[in-house]
Amino acid sequence: MSAQLKPGVVYRPMQEEDLDAVMAIEPTIYSHPWSRGNFADSLKSGYSCWVVELDGELIGYGALMMVLDEAHLLNISIASAWQGRGFGRELLAHFIDVARRHGGQMMFLEVRPSNTSAIGLYESMGFNEFSVRKGYYPAENGREDAILMGLAL
Repeated sequence: MSAQLKPGVVYRPMQEEDLDAVMAIEPTIYSHPWSRGNFADSLKSGYSCWVVELDGELIGYGALMMVLDEAHLLNISIASAWQGRGFGRELLAHFIDVARRHGGQMMFLEVRPSNTSAIGLYESMGFNEFSVRKGYYPAENGREDAILMGLAL
């Protein structure tokens, strides 16, 4: 299944063949990126992994894990050259729709407090902060907390 929301933009399930393009983006946008193995394991585990293509170029991707009626957004990423143009918002809306179609009642995600642009996006889409996970993320000088956010679907 693929979806086209804007001319030239296609959302489609991630394939193993996409991992080279995903790994070309991931380390350029995160200080502590996912490994190729993280993405491969997500695919093998049957998580809902999607890519965003613009005119045939992979510009974003994400991974969603369903546990009963809970959706856990594990990764959502847009290549830096394409950030700030609404692609992240559309990809997040796509994942919300996927979660609803799979019977999700709640969607959860973690975000670094230092990632203020992502927090702003999540809040604008209706996510609320409801907890902090102390020392969740690796950071340059030790560990960084994670803000746990949720959205009723």
